[in-house]
Amino acid sequence: MAEKTMIVIGGGLAGLATGCYARMNGWRVRIFERHSTPGGVCTAWKRGPYTVDGCIHWLMGVKPEGSMFRIYRELGLAEEDRFAILTRYVHMLDEPSGATVDFTWDLERLAEDLHRVSPGDRRPIGEFLEAVRVARGFPLEMLKPRDLLGPLESAATLWRMRNALQRMLRFRMPVAEYVLRFRSPVLRRMFEALFLPEMPASFLFLALGQLADGQLGLFRGGSQRFSELVAARFRSLGGELRLRAPVRTILVERDRAVGVRLEDDSEHRADEVVSAADGRSTLFDMLGGRYVPGALRERYERWPIFRPIVMASFGVADAFDGMPHARHLRLARPIPHAGSRTDSLHVRVVNYDPALAPAGHSVVQVLLESDWDWWEKLRGQGAAYEEEKRRLAEELLDRLAPHLPGLRDRLQMTDVATPYTFWRYTRNHRGAFEGWLPTPEAVRTGLPRRLPGLDGFRMVGQWVEPGGGIPPALAGGRHLVQRLCREEGRPFVATVP
Repeated sequence: MAEKTMIVIGGGLAGLATGCYARMNGWRVRIFERHSTPGGVCTAWKRGPYTVDGCIHWLMGVKPEGSMFRIYRELGLAEEDRFAILTRYVHMLDEPSGATVDFTWDLERLAEDLHRVSPGDRRPIGEFLEAVRVARGFPLEMLKPRDLLGPLESAATLWRMRNALQRMLRFRMPVAEYVLRFRSPVLRRMFEALFLPEMPASFLFLALGQLADGQLGLFRGGSQRFSELVAARFRSLGGELRLRAPVRTILVERDRAVGVRLEDDSEHRADEVVSAADGRSTLFDMLGGRYVPGALRERYERWPIFRPIVMASFGVADAFDGMPHARHLRLARPIPHAGSRTDSLHVRVVNYDPALAPAGHSVVQVLLESDWDWWEKLRGQGAAYEEEKRRLAEELLDRLAPHLPGLRDRLQMTDVATPYTFWRYTRNHRGAFEGWLPTPEAVRTGLPRRLPGLDGFRMVGQWVEPGGGIPPALAGGRHLVQRLCREEGRPFVATVP
């Protein structure tokens, strides 16, 4: 019997993972990626001896006994002790008040910091810490999608999650609503800055519970190496990865997806077509808006996506030993930026990985939310675009100088990536670095992975997983192939290299 064939549109992590699991289960797979390197948003670029890492801040599920780690192993990511356990999520500093909180895995120390900032918030602080302790044992069940669990598996999973689920269900409201229980405006702003105000508050407890449980980690080698390893795993399984091969159209015959047409007008056919590309481009460009039901169209019109960011990176001849690897600054004086003003900076000090900065050196990276329309318009003005990047870099250096002594004196490299940069690399709608914001509505409702009336077509990745992130992208590829195997009545196979 001839191998069934599959085409995957997009060589980001979801597309690569789909290709890997499809190869493990007998499909002949071709991935078409528009960029010159695999990985999509999970990428990096060199600037002299420094690497500007554009993606991974931390990963969930890095304990070897966990289900997510099994997926890392299957995709060739768990060799050579590549994960370093994270002990601090972020160090918060509020410049106007001088208040600081270290969100660390040491919950007693975290409690001391929170009570010092706001002694009058003892009750909500206690409730918060208790929820984190309960979430510490929350099992990340990633190996199989819920719709494929049998009755006994479902019951066993719910039993293991029972304590954490009871607590999580109490905190389904957005973070912006949850923080109102704190009297201190400083604590309110800090909790909102941990993630995003629109996200369910339960995400706070889940992430910090994972931190306290030793389940969060850094990846040695950085984002580009991460993507290269998954791509290498795909190729080692016999998959074909075509780079610089942008897809223009999904070919449809008699209400079945039968292949793709590239921008060079070549056509390629397959039994299954999977899109791991930008959702809007897939549905409304490659498929011309056909097969999109009203409810899905309404979500694309109304649901918010991740706001784009500016990422400024500075290569510095200083290790900045002892500095937190992640810090959030609320500025006393807002920065003029993208037609508005911002007082919120997320700062990374990358001094822990020789693959990203030479010994004794660091990459200091600043991320701030931005505006797509403003940057897209400025991009068309030539020199003004580059001048604004230079101005913003100088402004950021001035604001960082009090917190990183010697930063300017030892500065060797400057790189500024705008929302337009992210769009150019990935074609993500409006330069979003991830897809849908995981609002309570989006998490509760979800998105379809198949389209009514169209056979032979599926979607995978951050445009069908509100919240995005690397673990859901990798697990989503596994789940897609598991569903295919179930439909064909054959066992699913996953191997470890």
